[in-house]
Amino acid sequence: MAIAEKIQHYLQKLPTAFQIEVLDFVEYLLAKAERQDERDWSDLSLALAMRGMEDEDAPMYTAADLKVVFA
Repeated sequence: MAIAEKIQHYLQKLPTAFQIEVLDFVEYLLAKAERQDERDWSDLSLALAMRGMEDEDAPMYTAADLKVVFA
């Protein structure tokens, strides 16, 4: 029996109030998974943007290059 079938089998045995709790939990898990996907894409994007920078000998800019300094 597949996991989804097992869940459905047990879910049908629960009273409606508990089924609602299960639905709330499933929605929470989906939101959590979506947030994780967004973090994964953000991390990948940052890694790609920074790729090769560790091989640079000196910084391209120094504090002397700044025209405006905020304290």
